[in-house]
Amino acid sequence: MASLTYMQLIRSRRGFRCLLAGQVVSELGNWFNFIAGLGLVRVISNGAPEVTAMLVVARMLPFAFLAPVAGAFVDRWSRRTVMIASDVSRAVFALGFLLVRRPEDLWIAYACTVVSTLFSAFFEAAKNASLPNVAGDRGLLAGNALMHSSRFLLMSVGAVLGGWASAAFGYEAAFVINAASFLVSAFSIWLIPERELHATEDARGRAGATGVVVRAGRFRVWTDLREGWKYVAQHRLVAAIIGINVVWATGGGASYLVYDRLGVELKGGWQGDEAVAALYSAVGVGLFIGMMLARRVGSHVELHGVTPAFIGWTLIVHGLLFALAGLMPTLWLASLMLLLSRVLIGVEFAVQETLMMRLLPDGLRARVFTNDRAAEIGVMSLSTAVAGWALTGGLTARALAIITGLLAAMPGVGWLALFAAGKLRLPPEVEQASKDDEAERVAVASAG
Repeated sequence: MASLTYMQLIRSRRGFRCLLAGQVVSELGNWFNFIAGLGLVRVISNGAPEVTAMLVVARMLPFAFLAPVAGAFVDRWSRRTVMIASDVSRAVFALGFLLVRRPEDLWIAYACTVVSTLFSAFFEAAKNASLPNVAGDRGLLAGNALMHSSRFLLMSVGAVLGGWASAAFGYEAAFVINAASFLVSAFSIWLIPERELHATEDARGRAGATGVVVRAGRFRVWTDLREGWKYVAQHRLVAAIIGINVVWATGGGASYLVYDRLGVELKGGWQGDEAVAALYSAVGVGLFIGMMLARRVGSHVELHGVTPAFIGWTLIVHGLLFALAGLMPTLWLASLMLLLSRVLIGVEFAVQETLMMRLLPDGLRARVFTNDRAAEIGVMSLSTAVAGWALTGGLTARALAIITGLLAAMPGVGWLALFAAGKLRLPPEVEQASKDDEAERVAVASAG
């Protein structure tokens, strides 16, 4: 069964178009808000690094705690209602930043960020659960690629526009734009009929036949979470993939402070917000390019049976490139190092996600992925807090970039060592599935 192309999917699936439009608009507003929020707290606190760290932690840590619960919740509720309610609520709290004017008001920024993040966890869970239904079987691959790549591109565009709007019109304009974006997103979701966001009765029957149980009745969140972690504990390769994500997060969380502080340190003739936005833009462009390359690169990696080596070495090189950003004398060179680093991690992310999808049974896939993401973000939050404390103690932004890069490279070393020692190996059925998929792609291309 041939996959739909990007344009075929967008033209033929109205529900997907609306879901993608909602994400595009809300993500754009989100980055407006993030860049403006960082600038606002930096100005009000006179550049105190611990204040910036607290805002970043407030953006990540609640998601880590609530994401697994949200994932279990949306399976028993109207996904359309959850997304619309989440968007409207986020619009209200986005406007709360307008009340932050003095150091005594910083708690408002933290509180609004925490609450908005909580609603984002529910929106993301409902959106991810709905994607296979609005994209369809033939459009799922293209739909996933479009959702991820558009998010990374919007990170770049939103950061640039957020920095420009903050510099040109003040932070208030960015916060109002963010609130408006959530309302537009809610309208886009409202256009999707409820039935399109859930599997049909026939699809549920097919899912049940393959071992997926659609639960109804009482909310069994703790049971669901235990089942997911029990599976991870019993399957060494799945545990290793989650492990490298968690170890990567020890440096990944601090990266947000690197962008913020290194941008200010290297700003040259730029304003601080513009320099920070430039680094975020480089990161977003790099991730977007990486995701666009991932489909072609990943096919060659799988065909030649070098998936484990590719994951390990890509992690190592991307971390070293990130560390080099801390040694660069100008903003442009630092941006280049970060862009190249993010290109590599974007490709690696796609290859690693595909491997995980091949390993997990359908009935446990959502729970394991959600637990993985929650653990990763939890460690990123801790990493951010420690980095903020270190900056307060006198660590420079350049030194933090070097340390962050080396930490992010560590999981690649461990991953390669485990495979070299024979502790990990790909199951034969996964290797064969990769080759079969590639053979089918080659046959289709030859016939066409």
